[in-house]
Amino acid sequence: MSITYLKLAIPAALIGLLPATPAAADVSPFFFTTGTPDGKIATLSRTASPGKLETETADDFVTTHATDITSATFTGLIVDGATTADVSQVEIELYHVFPVDSVNPPDGRVKTRMNSPSDNNFAAADSLLGQLSFQTRVISSSFTAANSVVNGINAFPNQFTGGEGAVTGEEVQFNVTFTTPFVLGTDHVFFRPEVNLGSAGDFLWLSAPKPIVAPDTPFVGDLQTWTRTDGPGALAPDWSRIGTDITDQGPFNAAFSLTGTVVPEPSTWAMMLLGFGGLGYVAFRRTRGSGCSSGFSEEGGDRKKRAQKLRTLESISNRGSA
Repeated sequence: MSITYLKLAIPAALIGLLPATPAAADVSPFFFTTGTPDGKIATLSRTASPGKLETETADDFVTTHATDITSATFTGLIVDGATTADVSQVEIELYHVFPVDSVNPPDGRVKTRMNSPSDNNFAAADSLLGQLSFQTRVISSSFTAANSVVNGINAFPNQFTGGEGAVTGEEVQFNVTFTTPFVLGTDHVFFRPEVNLGSAGDFLWLSAPKPIVAPDTPFVGDLQTWTRTDGPGALAPDWSRIGTDITDQGPFNAAFSLTGTVVPEPSTWAMMLLGFGGLGYVAFRRTRGSGCSSGFSEEGGDRKKRAQKLRTLESISNRGSA
C-alpha cells in the first residue's frame, strides 16, 4: 500500500465516521419510573376550565447525562362519574428545583420553598397545540386511595388540612408521546401532568412508593410531591408539600415513568474521533515501516532502482577499463 494512498484513506475514514458516530451512540436508552400506585393518596392535577381553578401536582426525577425525553406515562383516578371519553386535553410541564426560574427570596406564603418546584416552568407540551399525543388505558374500573387532596390547598398558616378523605375512581394510565422530545442536560427536574375533563369530573394523580424500590428507579436526592393552585387568589407561584405541609402523612412520590435516549456529549464524540485518529496514525506508521523494509513502498522502490542502475553503470565502466 502506498504512502499517498494512506494519506488520503485515513482522513477519508475519519470524515466518514462523523455522521455515523451520533447515530451509533443514540442507541443508549433512558428509562425512569417511580413504580405502580401504592394507594396512599390521590392529588388533583387538572387544567383550568370554566368554573374550575387550575391545580398542579409535581414530582421529581434526575438525568445524569444529556437526555432526550420522548415519552411518559402517569397513572391516576378519573372521578365524579367521568370516563376516558371525557378527556379533552393533556398538558405536561417541567420545572427546575427552586430557586432556579423563581423570585428569591420567596413571598413567605408557604412554610418553605426549599426543594420545591420553581415558580415558572422551563418546558411544556400541550395536546391542544399538537405538541404531544396520548392514549389512555383503564387499569381498574374501581380503585380507592386512602386519602386525597382536592380543594384544601391553602397558604400558610392554614396549609394543614389532614386531607379530604378516601376517594374512589377509575384507575387510568395515560401514555404520552412528545412530538418534539424534551431535551435535558444533567439536571434535577419536576414532572407535572394535567388532565382536562371539563365539567364531567376530575383527574387525581396517584401516589407511588417512597422511597422508590428497585427494580424501579431509585436515586439519591429523591424529593416529594408538591401541589399548588394557579389563578385568581391561588397559591401560585408558591407550592406546598402534600405529605409534609398538608396531610402530615408523607412524604409521597407520584406514579409516573419517562422514556428516552441518552445523547452523547460533544466531548465524547471528540474523544472517539481522536481515538480513531490515533489508531489510523499507528496503522499508517506500521504500514510505512513495513513498506520501506520490504521494498514495496514508492520511496523504497525508487531507491532500489537507483542503486541497481549505479551498480550496472559501475559494471560497464569496469569492463571498459579492463
